[in-house]
Amino acid sequence: MDFPKAAPAKLALFLIAACLVAPAAQAQGVRPETVATGLQNPWGLAFLPGGRFLVTERPGRLRIIGADGKLAAPVAGLPEVAAGGQGGLLDVITDSGFAANRTVYFCFSEPGPGGRGNSTALARATLSADESRLENLKIIFSQKPKVASSSHFGCRIVESRSGGGAADGKLFLTLGERFSRKEDAQALDNHHGKIVRIHKDGTVPQDNPFAGKAGALPEIWSYGHRNAQGATLAPDGTFWMHEHGPQGGDEINLPKAGANYGWPVITYGENYGGGKIGEGITEKAGMQQPLHYWVPSIAPSGMAFLTSERYGKAWQGNLFVGSLKFGYLDRIELSAPFSGKVMRESKLLTELGERIRDVRQGPDGLLYVLTDNSNGKLVRLLPGN
Repeated sequence: MDFPKAAPAKLALFLIAACLVAPAAQAQGVRPETVATGLQNPWGLAFLPGGRFLVTERPGRLRIIGADGKLAAPVAGLPEVAAGGQGGLLDVITDSGFAANRTVYFCFSEPGPGGRGNSTALARATLSADESRLENLKIIFSQKPKVASSSHFGCRIVESRSGGGAADGKLFLTLGERFSRKEDAQALDNHHGKIVRIHKDGTVPQDNPFAGKAGALPEIWSYGHRNAQGATLAPDGTFWMHEHGPQGGDEINLPKAGANYGWPVITYGENYGGGKIGEGITEKAGMQQPLHYWVPSIAPSGMAFLTSERYGKAWQGNLFVGSLKFGYLDRIELSAPFSGKVMRESKLLTELGERIRDVRQGPDGLLYVLTDNSNGKLVRLLPGN
């Protein structure tokens, strides 16, 4: 294109404007398509063969949704669930070898003996051939101690993988500090405010950072967390998670073995209604800084990387996080695909006006979300402006 030589300033302004406008003009939008409705406070989403879905409902039901969006009768065989407040039937995943072993893992709020207290538990089971019930149910982890609380269960499950991408036979589970027991997050003799790592049969990996150490529970991977309700793996096997802050200070962290993430000693939030937490500090030696934090809180839930190019190359390697508080899906662009610092955030699905509870990438490379209310939805995100 030719430009008048007498107008260099105008030319420079034009080029700057073109550079600024071009990314927006080329940005790939999404179109929400409702797959299913009538779900009561859905919490976790997994994928079954044939374009079908496995969804938990917080009151204590496990549902299969057909490719046509029809809800089957609840799957039988669940353990007793302490449903109430933030508790209930929470996350679910299928095993990487599901096609051969039909194994599923789910976490839930488990009642104590005689209904005294509760805590987060992780179970494995086999989905029956006719998909009507769970078989061979085994509780492979139970958070200690149980307390009387209806808050901060955490409860996201991630199957870990080696750097080469192969499943390594282990599971990560996020655990909340139960709200009233926040100081426990700094102690290693309990599971409150921790990430734990176990084998799929519930045994403890010998390379866990606190295995064999006196005064520490061997399942602990990292500590000093508050209430983590989103977790995922990057393709290189790096474990990513986010956790709720109090009033402000929601965080994205990449938990490393044995590391302390600071709650409640350091935080970018404050007490509900105002006022500092502890000394009101944000840094301390020996405690990790978050990769990213939100002030004000967005109340994050669900977390997934996009590995496909279904929405264009620019979206590949982006991180997606649901917001409960503000009702949107946060598209997070990083300084490099699947890694680096947070560079930009974009709000998607604001037109739904609903709390986003979970987000996952499906086998078709598209993103799917669950909305959290008494008539919750499963929504597919189609490419398009």
